[in-house]
Amino acid sequence: MQQRIRIIHQVYRYAFLLLLNSYWLVSVQAQPRLKSPPAPTFQLVETTISDIHQAFRAGSLTSEQLVNEYLKRIQAYDQPTKLNSIILVNPEAVVTARALDTEFRKTGKLRPLHGIPVIVKDNFNTKGLQTTGGSIALKGFEPAEDSWQVRKLREAGAIILAKSNMAEWAFTPMHSQSSMAGETLNPYNLAYVPAGSSGGTAAAVAANLGTVGLGSDTGNSIRGPSSHNALVGFRTSLGLVSRYGIIPLYTRNDVGGPMCRTVEDAVRLLEVTAGYDPSDPITKNSQGKVPKSYTQFLRKDGLKGARIGVLRQITDKNIHPEIKQLFEQALLDMTQAGAKTVDVTITDFDSLRANQWCAEFRTDVEDYLRTFVKRDTLKTLEDIIRVGGYSDIVRDRLTYQQTHTGRASHPEIPCGDAFTDPLRIKYRKAIEAEMDRLHVDVLVYPSWNYPPALVGDAKGYKGDNSQLIAPATGQPAFTIPMGFTTGNLPAGIQFLGRMFDEPTLIRLVYGYEQKTHRRVAPKQFLAIGQ
Repeated sequence: MQQRIRIIHQVYRYAFLLLLNSYWLVSVQAQPRLKSPPAPTFQLVETTISDIHQAFRAGSLTSEQLVNEYLKRIQAYDQPTKLNSIILVNPEAVVTARALDTEFRKTGKLRPLHGIPVIVKDNFNTKGLQTTGGSIALKGFEPAEDSWQVRKLREAGAIILAKSNMAEWAFTPMHSQSSMAGETLNPYNLAYVPAGSSGGTAAAVAANLGTVGLGSDTGNSIRGPSSHNALVGFRTSLGLVSRYGIIPLYTRNDVGGPMCRTVEDAVRLLEVTAGYDPSDPITKNSQGKVPKSYTQFLRKDGLKGARIGVLRQITDKNIHPEIKQLFEQALLDMTQAGAKTVDVTITDFDSLRANQWCAEFRTDVEDYLRTFVKRDTLKTLEDIIRVGGYSDIVRDRLTYQQTHTGRASHPEIPCGDAFTDPLRIKYRKAIEAEMDRLHVDVLVYPSWNYPPALVGDAKGYKGDNSQLIAPATGQPAFTIPMGFTTGNLPAGIQFLGRMFDEPTLIRLVYGYEQKTHRRVAPKQFLAIGQ
């Protein structure tokens, strides 16, 4: 009897537990489910390579979508606002992006610049895509091979989105006007110039018409436009990156490199392009001097313990008061970030930098025409002049190059590269010796001592400091935004380093960027992509 009672109790207990469990399941299922937070909406304006790759991995963006959004911005802004930064758009950009999306779906891996749209100055050879140097003399010329840097970017997964306008033949640092596309304006204030000669790349990247850009720099042409457009511009050590396939101005000084909105993006471009190229013999000087990674030097506390040399010979004379104020604030920002500033004076500075320029355009451009263009009707400087179509400035430069070669004074001194020319070596040794004596890591000065000039105001072009040291000495010099003057006009600060000491420059400019965040996008180019 007791056994039967125990069994009945167990049955009832089991039934009760089943009923209770069923009630719990129904109650839980009836509760509203907590939704996962939505993925953040991708913001095109001011995006970075890292942001884009994060969105690719999250599945919230494809390269095809990204390219199409940039194309919308180019269509909406470049011609309608008369910014005029683009000569042509790559008709294969969307197809290339689609192929890179397929690759990512199959492999699950992103190449270093996978799916990143690049704005390329129109003096870089781009296979199958018109390359003119801004001159109608080369209209229709489509190179059979990429320049070294373009090839390296493509191998890293980048997409050539568009070719940008430039000062014709890269002749002037003042503005970016060509017979191919007219004049580029400054996106921060369309009444002003973006500088030259890489003003098209600068204006396009600043206005967020592409993710990153390539420019070339003979004396100013990466750093000047980058400064005028609140960008980061890298002129690397002469010999660190190949110039093969870039239409030359003066090969002895020419450097190609990044023009970007952030230091990190510029470093990512440098990382895939630096190194030896047999097609550009000067790069043999970089062998053994290229680290495995440049991104390792991106340190937020990069200014801590640094010694910053302030080149007062540049910063204390003939300087606009607003630029002076921004520069002094930049020095204060650096000291607050843990750096020490040291005043530097270079003995015999003016005499050292004198007589450094050599007229070699004829030799260099005719070699380019012979090597790449191969047109019977376009072999000489005289052929270029015969085609016409150029501005007064370009005509004057072309005719000057007809009758002038070598140094303007002391023509008996050979015009060599930064590793063989005695005047260049002497200048660099003097700069680096004083840096060593004072134990400073870099020299700093404003990239320009004056704000951008008004369009058409040749007299307003003044204070270009980029010409003074790096082109002649071959040293690396990076510019980075330091603020704005009246009229919403950007200004940049320049960091000059020792030969092949890009790691130190990267550490310091990144530390300064992270401390200050002076870059701001131009307001009238914000609506699409926000």
